[in-house]
Amino acid sequence: MNEYVMGLLRLFFAGVFTKNFVLAQFLGICAFLGVSKKTDTAASMGGAVTLVMVIASAATWPIFHLLLTPFGLDYLETIVFILVIAALVQLMEMLIKRFSPALYNALGIYLPLITTNCAVLGVTMLNVTDGLDFVQSLVNALGAGVGFLLAMLLFSGVRGRMESCDVPKSLRGLPITLIAASIVALSFLGFGGVVENLFR
Repeated sequence: MNEYVMGLLRLFFAGVFTKNFVLAQFLGICAFLGVSKKTDTAASMGGAVTLVMVIASAATWPIFHLLLTPFGLDYLETIVFILVIAALVQLMEMLIKRFSPALYNALGIYLPLITTNCAVLGVTMLNVTDGLDFVQSLVNALGAGVGFLLAMLLFSGVRGRMESCDVPKSLRGLPITLIAASIVALSFLGFGGVVENLFR
């Protein structure tokens, strides 16, 4: 394989494991804690966030490089990216409501929260600041989305097991959830260096 393809594989697997947006960079914690009680809603939210990340990256990269940079409007990056993401989420919300009302009701308030999900904004801004080209940006966004989905699914399984445990009264609710999340995040530290050495 050539060096460019190896670089794309490194980007993807780093987004999933070593640079996981939730468990390593602590972005998108609101949705991570709020929608991870049930596996089906966690998977749906993870899939929706992944789709928004990829589409937002595909939309914001050309806007930044072909519109903002040539006209010296780089300082509008954050505002423009937020507006683009908000429009995409609104469109996705309308499509889900139209074609899958059950999923729309299951996601509830958390679907509009994708608009303010810092993981989505973070991946679009990192694509620009890291100097990634268009294809690399899409691969990075896909890796970040798959990593988000993986974190959601893992944590929903952990929370499902915790419901049948005898948790001390002082730790019930949010305290034990945060402790469990930190242990899951610690487990991802074991992937450090593996991705970089795997695709040399």
